[in-house]
Amino acid sequence: MAQLRRDYSEFVKRNAEVIAIGPEKTEAFANWWRKHDMPFPGLPDPDHTVSKLYGQQVKLLKLGRLPAQLVIDKKGLIRFVHYGHSMSDISENKEILAMLDHLADTG
Repeated sequence: MAQLRRDYSEFVKRNAEVIAIGPEKTEAFANWWRKHDMPFPGLPDPDHTVSKLYGQQVKLLKLGRLPAQLVIDKKGLIRFVHYGHSMSDISENKEILAMLDHLADTG
């Protein structure tokens, strides 16, 4: 989350929105979100409804949900997906930003 917060303005410059989906219940999620002053929207998903729609895995032996990063265009098409194999397996923002630049160039 820290890297998304750090580079959030770069996503906004590319006309993209970051949305984080978390496994916590609504109140706990909202408290964490306010405490960390996140600049982008967050969605609590304690029943894994949204995460299941996008294929995010839950592995209890690996501390819950594994990371999943998706870029969905304005037409609703998934243009990029990365499913992490551990909590540290997260694409760098520069990779996603470069992909957004490429999508903007190719229309």
